[in-house]
Parts: sequence; structure tokens; C-alpha cells
Amino acid sequence: MTTLALELALAILILVVFLAGLFSRADDRRFVGVVAIVGMAGLFALSFLVVPGESVLGGSFVLDGLAIFAKQLFILATLIGLLGSHALRTTTFKRRAGEYYLLILTSLLGMMALASARELILLFVAFELMSIPLYVLAGFTKREGESVEASLKFFLVGSVSSAIMAYGLSFLYGLAGSTHLAEISKLLREPSPLFIFAMLAVFVGFGFKIAAFPFHMWVPDTYEAGPTPFVAWLSVAPKAAGFVALFRVYLEGVGEGAAFWIPMASGLAAITIIAGNLMALPQTNVKRLLAYSGIAHIGYMLVGFAAVSTYGIAWVLFYLVAYVFANMGAFLVVEAVAQHEGSVSLSAFRGLAQRSPLLALAMLLFLLSLGGIPFVIGFWAKLYVFWAAAQVGLYWLVLIGAVLTVVALFYYLAIARQMYISQPEHITRIEVPFSLALAIMISAVAVVALGLWPRPLVEATLRVAATFF
Repeated sequence: MTTLALELALAILILVVFLAGLFSRADDRRFVGVVAIVGMAGLFALSFLVVPGESVLGGSFVLDGLAIFAKQLFILATLIGLLGSHALRTTTFKRRAGEYYLLILTSLLGMMALASARELILLFVAFELMSIPLYVLAGFTKREGESVEASLKFFLVGSVSSAIMAYGLSFLYGLAGSTHLAEISKLLREPSPLFIFAMLAVFVGFGFKIAAFPFHMWVPDTYEAGPTPFVAWLSVAPKAAGFVALFRVYLEGVGEGAAFWIPMASGLAAITIIAGNLMALPQTNVKRLLAYSGIAHIGYMLVGFAAVSTYGIAWVLFYLVAYVFANMGAFLVVEAVAQHEGSVSLSAFRGLAQRSPLLALAMLLFLLSLGGIPFVIGFWAKLYVFWAAAQVGLYWLVLIGAVLTVVALFYYLAIARQMYISQPEHITRIEVPFSLALAIMISAVAVVALGLWPRPLVEATLRVAATFF
């Protein structure tokens, strides 16, 4: 099977979705979502038939274990996001559903190219292919002023970060005389001040994509204003792509020189954990709460990155899988409640356990996973990244992470208290559309199953990480 099989299959799906949008009803194009969901399920199945192959495009594009693992994760997250999106009921979405699905699939194509990029130009182009559709989707409900403002902020911050990244990449090319990452990694053996400056400039672009502090400014407003199923996907897939690219640029092929990045990565991890959790504490809007919570989770993943070891990479990949299911599931429950209550505030969850016990149970499982409570998958994710940091002597970082994990329980359990202790204002049962319920069920089952039996995922991530060091 060709190295570009998944990208070619996705390109064909994009064309099919485009044609389906052209020939569907002008007032209701949600059928396009069915086409996209079926195609994405087929693409996910195809991803398990793909095996590592030779690099193409002069070594710029590689299909190795990391690329295959990342693409399977992107496709799975997109499938869950499309299932949740199919339940959107607004008039704007019905009329413009074709554009919505087309933009998501185009962004996914950029992520898949990014996972395989081993060359600066392809890396940057893939980043932009992933990012530009996201700016449009953030303002998809353009009749609402908040959506337009959030989209503009997202675009402006993204454009500035891309410019800084391109500036850094130009220096790397000048220093190495090549755009291939294999040649650039050799510069770390004797890093010059200019090389360090270039790598830091590039990291600014990465920091924006993964929403690390202080590059998080776009996150709260974008999450609050965007369509919730899109936000669920935005909160995980582009960040996972950013971490894969971080591994490629800063760790792959560098060898022992990778330890050079430990101080920078550990410092950024600490400040991101602290800032994300503290900013989440006063929030009463659940989407903003999960936005700041997501920033904190990026900090926890950076703990694994700071370890610059095989285990560190493996446990970040494990964390990304846990985060996909728990965070997307939580956002999709918010969407189910918002469709019924017309609100995403904490008060909208009052007495949810009495009105929709299964929905409340699913939300509780997602919150427990995000909080790192045994024995759901989030517990193992946090335990493993702390273990990786402890192995390289970053005990102070483990301490900060552990303390702030306890702090995070305060705002996660605030939602649980509303669901299980507060009395409901009314007892009307929340009806959840089938596709949305299916997406929530998939996420909840994965959170529990992988929490009880994490070994297969552990072995898979270790196999991928073993090729780095």
C-alpha cells in the first residue's frame, strides 16, 4: 500500500463531500454529514491496514509508527466530532453543513500531512492547511457577534504566531543549508546562540497550536463562541498534531542532545499547569471552564515532553488518547445540555442526574478522567507522565503537577455537585439526538475500558516511542 494511501483516500472523501454538498437540498444539507461520517469510518478501518513504508518526496514525507498512530488518533477524533456535529440543529448549520464538513476534512488533511512531515517547507504548509479552516469554523455561526470576534482573535493570533514560526524556520535553513529535519538536528550537537533563537521562535508557533501558556489567548473566547461539537474536536486534534510535530523537530534524531530542551520544556510545563488550573477556578461558563482546563492538560503533556525520553514520548501519546475521549466526551455532554436548556452555565446542569441519569453518569466519568481519579484512563495518563518526569529527576515538576491536580478537582467536582446534589428547576428529561448519544457513548466506553485495561495502549505507545532514543 502506498505511503500516501490515507491522504489520497481523504482527498477523495473531500471531493465526494464537496459534490454531495452541491447536489443536496439548499435548505438542509445535513445529509452531507452522513456521507462524511461513513467515509471517516471507512478511513479509520483503512488506517489499520497501513504499514510503515519508505519515505517519499525526497525524504520529506514519512510513514513510520508515529505517523500511523497519530493519523489513527486524528481520524478517530474527527469521527467522534462529526457524529456530534450531525446533531446540530441551528438554521445556519442546516444551510451550510456542506461547508462545515468540507472545512473539517480539509483541516484533517493538514494534520495528517503534518504527522508525516520531516522537512521545513512541508511542515509549515501542513500547519497552515490545518489552521486556516479552523479560523473559518470558529466563526461559523457568523450572525452572532461573539462568534465573529472570537474568529478574528483566533485568526490574528494565529497569523502572528505563523509569521514568527516562519521567521525561525528561515534561520534554521540558513544555518543548516537544508530544509530537512535530519540535517537541522545535527546543529544541536554544538548549538549556537542563533540556532537557539531560531528554535525558540519556531516553538512560539508550536505554543500557539497546542495552546500552552502564554500563547493561549485565543482559547477561551474561541471555545465559548464556536459550535460545541467543533470545539470538542478543536480542543484535541490540532493539539495532538502540534505535539507530534514537536517530537519531529525537537527530539527525533537528536539523541542525547535532546536534553538541552529540558529546562525550557519543564519551565513552560510548570507555568502552563499553574495558569490553566488557576484560571479555571472562577469560571461559571462550562465551555470556558473546559477551555482553561485544557490549557492545564497541555501543561501535563509538556511534563512528559520535558522528560525527553522514550517513556516521556510514549506517555504523552497515551495522554493524548485519554484526552481525546475525556475532553471530547465532556464537550459533547455540554452540547446535549445546551440544546435542551439553551445555556452552557453551571446552573444548566442542576439536577441532571435526576433528569437524565445516563447523561450525568457519562459526564461524571469524563470529569473523573480529566481529574485523574482511579481507575479511568485519565488516572493512568497523569501517573505515567509524572513517572517519566521523575525518572529524569524533575521531582519539583512532579510536585507542582500533583498539587495542581488536587486543585483541579475543585472545579471538576463543582459540575458534579450541580448534577448530583443541586435540585433541578424542572424535571423534564433531556432528549439526546442519536448521533450525539453515540459519540458520547463511544467516549464513555473508551474512558472506562482503557482505564480498566490500559495495557494494549501502553504497549502501542511504547513501540512508537522506541524509535526515538
